[in-house]
Amino acid sequence: MTALERAARLFAELSRASADPPGVTRDSFGTGEAAAHAMIHREAEALGLETRTDAIGNLYVTFAGQDRSAPALMTGSHMDSVPHGGNFDGAAGVLAGFVLLERLMNGPALPCDVTLMVIRAEEMIWFPQHYLGSRAAFGLLPPNTPDTLRRADNGRSLADHMIQEGFDPQVIRDALPQLDPNNIRAFVEVHIEQGPVLVEADLPVGIVTGIRGNIRYRFATITGQTTHAGGVPRRVRRDAVLAGAELLNVLERYWSEAETRGEDMVLTFGEFTTDAAQHGITKVPGLVRFTLDVRSESNAVLDAFDKMLQTEVSRISEARNVQIDLGPKTQAPSAPMTAKIRDGLEQAAQTIGARSMRLPSGGGHDCAVFAGLGVPAGMLFVRNENGSHNPDEHMAFEDFAIACDVLHHWALGELFPNG
Repeated sequence: MTALERAARLFAELSRASADPPGVTRDSFGTGEAAAHAMIHREAEALGLETRTDAIGNLYVTFAGQDRSAPALMTGSHMDSVPHGGNFDGAAGVLAGFVLLERLMNGPALPCDVTLMVIRAEEMIWFPQHYLGSRAAFGLLPPNTPDTLRRADNGRSLADHMIQEGFDPQVIRDALPQLDPNNIRAFVEVHIEQGPVLVEADLPVGIVTGIRGNIRYRFATITGQTTHAGGVPRRVRRDAVLAGAELLNVLERYWSEAETRGEDMVLTFGEFTTDAAQHGITKVPGLVRFTLDVRSESNAVLDAFDKMLQTEVSRISEARNVQIDLGPKTQAPSAPMTAKIRDGLEQAAQTIGARSMRLPSGGGHDCAVFAGLGVPAGMLFVRNENGSHNPDEHMAFEDFAIACDVLHHWALGELFPNG
């Protein structure tokens, strides 16, 4: 069996084991994720690779090099999914890493270890914390995280789930790192693209320039006054929906102008709702709840947007006699990929005759944690139809095979720079 044949078999096994029509479900620190990790552990043991699971639950699969003390070359991704999601988000990066290890086993002795990291809990839909497994591995989470973070579907704490799966939440409370960034030579993550750019360009792979940072307001509200739809003239209305509509229009216009200036930016109002207990066709709506997510490769673009947002919120609030409360803000900085690795992945694609392009990553990925700690980092996207986080996610296996070839050629060039 070739490494690619093994990967095809494991994709199929994953799909069967985590089937949850209409898609798949691999819940963070739950049965679905655990089964996926067990599958990789089983296959690694069968090949004679070294395995280690840290106190958080992250799995490390290593092909040993000649100098065990040298910083390791790493690749990897996550195995959890959103509920009823697709089979390839995260898993493609793990199985590409497994293909890499199996191929390296059949080559010359390596100068250093090469490690596949199978990361826990990347999808924050289960626990509302981004990059949970990778940040925990580096001791970056707030100490109260295991006890205050609760899973969205059952209300149980992260600590409860970790203990149930045999892991130790105390290492998070004590900020005890399981990984040292100084011991990592580089980290490259393979991932399906979560948008349509590669499909539109008819290209199998893409070289990621950077992971967009974001500013998010999850609990924003607009409070006006609920009044009679027929009896109250426009001049005295405190209409929360019209205030929200103006805010949406202003921000979309700013987004369009930012694109005209050549700035990287995307903007989303993921939720925008009136109060179901109060709204009605004959009422002027007095309350709107909404979320706001803005992303960019440039932290300066994010900061400029946020400054503009505050100004517009004040202006609209005063002009329409409403109160716009954005609520608490979360911010994740952008993570540019290392130029040397970007160039190396591009050269590897050219060497094997694979057409590629450069593009930013709109979604967040564990790779951002490594980059933020100064680890040389890169990402390789695989063409994927129908987006991600949905059951219609579709990655052609031929494109996955090309990505595996690019990763392999890049790794050989990194490990043996003199040929």
